[in-house]
Parts: sequence; structure tokens; C-alpha cells
Amino acid sequence: MMEEKMNRDIPKIAKEKFAFVKRTDRIHDERLQTKAVGYLGDAWNRFRTNKSAVVAFILILVLLLFALIVPVVSNYTITFRDGYYKTVLPKAGIFKNSGFWDGGKRETQNEAGYLYLNAIGAENGKSAVMKEYGSFNDSTGARFYDLRIDSYNSVGYVYVNLSDAEYKALMEYQDKSGIQVFYPLAATHSKHFVLGNDGANFWYKLANESQGNSGAPVLDENGHYINNYLFSDDPEKAGYTGSRIAGDGENGVWYTYAQKNQTGYKARVDYDEYFFYRNGFHASFLFGTNQYGQDILTCLAVGARFSLILAICVATINFCLGIIYGSIEGYYGGAVDMIMERISDILASVPFMVVATLFQLHLASKVGPVVSLLFAFIMTGWVGTAARVRTQFYRFKGQEYVLAARTLGASDRRIIFKHIFPNSLGTIVTGAVMTIPGVIFSESMLSYLHIINLDTSSTVTSIGTMLANGNGYLNTFPHIIMFPAIFIAILEISFNLFGNGLRDALNPSLRGADN
Repeated sequence: MMEEKMNRDIPKIAKEKFAFVKRTDRIHDERLQTKAVGYLGDAWNRFRTNKSAVVAFILILVLLLFALIVPVVSNYTITFRDGYYKTVLPKAGIFKNSGFWDGGKRETQNEAGYLYLNAIGAENGKSAVMKEYGSFNDSTGARFYDLRIDSYNSVGYVYVNLSDAEYKALMEYQDKSGIQVFYPLAATHSKHFVLGNDGANFWYKLANESQGNSGAPVLDENGHYINNYLFSDDPEKAGYTGSRIAGDGENGVWYTYAQKNQTGYKARVDYDEYFFYRNGFHASFLFGTNQYGQDILTCLAVGARFSLILAICVATINFCLGIIYGSIEGYYGGAVDMIMERISDILASVPFMVVATLFQLHLASKVGPVVSLLFAFIMTGWVGTAARVRTQFYRFKGQEYVLAARTLGASDRRIIFKHIFPNSLGTIVTGAVMTIPGVIFSESMLSYLHIINLDTSSTVTSIGTMLANGNGYLNTFPHIIMFPAIFIAILEISFNLFGNGLRDALNPSLRGADN
């Protein structure tokens, strides 16, 4: 019964589907049609499956492109300095009047400060007050205003000294463009005011001029400012033939726009338009400016380029020195290893800060701070790479494939670079890659402690120098230190992830493994 049941379960196949195999035919497996994958190809396949390492690599490329491209396309240079636009806030055109990244800052001002800022816009139409959030009285009854202030327009007016040629050229530009650059001199221009560029913004009458910048303005019955310009009955006093503001010349009274001095003329100008006249563009700093009036975006790009070039040079030199020294130690061992290891121990025991300080004190004056810093990094920086290489050689030189190669007559050079070194490459390269952010952080530390000083040259800066210079403005103008700090944080994280991915990709023991 069981046999009959089994026979019923077997499916019936038609006879025409069967075909006899000819005895002359050879049966064999088909040849694989895939292409052989080499060491680097396999490493790339493993690396690209590591998403975090790929993202980190892309970020590193972006930072490199930032350091290379920005100094070329920027309107500013590392030598650019503007004393009137010191510590102005970051400003991007796409965020205009948005309350974010628009060059404005929220502040509380007393009534005198509020009226002072409003007066700037009352004369040229460019308000320094972007928004009024409200006002309140304190316990003494004094009035205070919660404002968002434009750090660019709050510069207002300045006094400038012009030569005869510059004076005439600026008048011609003003007449051709129709843009008012010259404004009448204020009667207080000979007095010193701490606020407002030596009184250039005090074009209005004050209740008590002896109070200086704390004096309250005198307003008319409509609440408008009353001008306090210098005037005369000569419309071309000081050789001024340019365009005039509204109300000038009424009742035979002509405002005075400049005064003759020893070098040429002293004039009062709208600084925003004067900046445009001199540079061909209005001031706008994407990352703001530092305490010297330098564009932080340009300084960051130039500093990043310097720091990265320094770090890559140090990493490359230490990588080569460490490989050579560590390979000899680890491969030959014995007395050679003992002597060489004692030498590296002596060098490793010397604190890097002591080396850098001594080099800066005694060598920087002869070769410069940059070359001196490079020597300090190289003197002891290769010791760590040499130790890693030595450890890897001790690990692999006793393996069977190395003994087989030696038995077959392979030379020491071939065994080192063909059989041992490739197996050590992952760990060694990871250490070399991580040297780059390490060098940048070391340079930042030395700059912060003022052991090195790159400010002696106005054409050189670094991320560490920017961090050190911005440290004193952390509470008042945090943007000075924020952007270099963000840059160095992204750089460190990216190199860390990239180094880990590179280590796994170059590890021969993982060849063919799926990550």
C-alpha cells in the first residue's frame, strides 16, 4: 500500500522531454565571466559601503574647496582692514529684514541712544534702527527701548581727510552718479565725542553740547531734529561745487561741506556711500568682521588653507620618516631595534610644547615663525608613526607567507614593501590621516597660549590665530570665534570618520568581506 501511494505521488513526465547525452560531449562548469578585483578596487568597494566615511570624505572635500576658492572669489583680502566696520555682524542678502543673519543685533538703549540712532536715518534715509520691539521705564523713570540695530548703518557719517585730487574726484563722482556722499559739517566737528566717529553723527542741536554724546537732542514742535550745520554766505566755500542736500541755500544761507587743512580738505561723508565709491560695492560681510575690521569669511578661508597645508606637509613628512624608521626597527629587530628604539624614546620624552617654544625663541627670528613651527612638528612627530609601523612589522614578519617568501629567496626590500607593509597599511594610514587634525589643534593651542604669533605678517593667519584673537570677544561678539570653531569641529569629526573608514578599507584581512 505504501509503495502504491508513493508511485501515485511521483509526477509523470512526458517521454519527449527526455534527451540522451552523447558520450562524446564533455560536461564541465562554465567559466566565470566576472572581472578580477585588485587590492585597491576591493578597498574602494568596502570604503564606499561605509556611509559615514563617504559623507566625511565629501565634507573634507568641501572644506578644501572652501579654502581654495573663497580667497579667489571674495571681494576682500587678508590685508583688508576697515576701522569703521569693526565687529559688524554677519549679513546675507537672502535674509534681508528677516531678523536672522541680516547684520542686526538686538539691544536695549536709553532714550539718548535711541534718538542718536534715529538721527542717522533722519539725515540720509538709512535707518540704523531695524525694528522696535517696545519700550519700558525703569525704577527711576528713565525710558529704555528694546531695538534691533543695524550694525552697518549705525556707522553713519565719518570725517575724512582728502587730498585736492581726491576731493575733486569725489565731487565729480557724486555729480555723475546722483548719489549724495558729502554732507554738511556739523558745528560740533571740532569737539571730541566718543560716540559717533568724533561727533560726525551729531549733526543736530544738543540741549547741552558740553555733555557730549550723552546730551539729548533739541526737537522742534513737530518732534523733528534741528540741524546744527556750519554755514556761510559763500556757496563755494572750501571750493565745494558739488550737489547739496535739501534745504541748502534757503534764505541765502549755505551749508559748509568741507574745510581746508594742511593736507587738503576735511569733509563729512556718508560712510556707506564713501565705501562704495572706494571699493565698487557696498559693505556686506557674510560671516561679519573681527576686531580689526577684517572679513571673517576671507580670513577663515586663508587660515584654513594655511592650517591644512601645514598639517598635510607635517603628516606627509612624518609619514615617510616614520615608515622608514619603523620598518628598519621592526624587520631587523635585535640590536638594531634596541639602539633605534632608545633614540626614539629620548625624542618622544621631550614635550612638544618645550620644543615649539624653544624653536620660536631661537629659530623663528632667523627662518620665520612658520618654518620654525614646521621644524617643531617634524622633530618629534614621526615617532608615533614609527612605533605603529614597528608594531605591525613584529606582528606580520613571522607569518607563513613571509617565511615562504624568504625561503624562495625574496630580498628584504621585497618582503618589506610587498608582503609586510601592505598588511600594515590600514593602521598606518589611519594614524597619518589623524595627524592632520592633530596638527591643526596643536597649532591652535600654541596660538592661544601666544607661543607662536602669526600676526607679525598681515598676509598670514590660521584657524588657531583666529580662535585666539576672538577669545576676548566671546561674550560681546561671539560670531568672531563661532565660525572658526565650527570649521575646526567639522574638520575633526570628518577626519575621524574618514580615517576609520580608510582603516577598514585598507585592511587586507577584510578583503572580499561585505561591510
